[in-house]
Amino acid sequence: MATTEECRAALDRLAENLAGAKGELRDAATPDRSLSCHITDLDVTFTGHLVGGHIQDVETRPGTPERRSEIALTMAGDDLVALVDGRLNFAKAWAAGRVRVQASLRDVLRLRSLL
Repeated sequence: MATTEECRAALDRLAENLAGAKGELRDAATPDRSLSCHITDLDVTFTGHLVGGHIQDVETRPGTPERRSEIALTMAGDDLVALVDGRLNFAKAWAAGRVRVQASLRDVLRLRSLL
């Protein structure tokens, strides 16, 4: 089971990937959206903002998110780490229910291209 620190490190790697994205991936990463990622097995939520290809103002809070973000992800810590490391396919994990997403269809398609 991934730790809170490993999950935060995975989010930091995702932020680095977003910042270095080129072309279509960069376009997918540019919208200004509130973002949350609830890690079910740790019962912790990371919140922040996706702005210009960067994840900013990331905070860690216990439990479920207090309010709904424009992009809300829910998954186990190991799945977050595997997604960011490229060992887990986002579309397959989403279809299997391992990753839950609450977002507009356009944002879901953007996430798919980023992860």
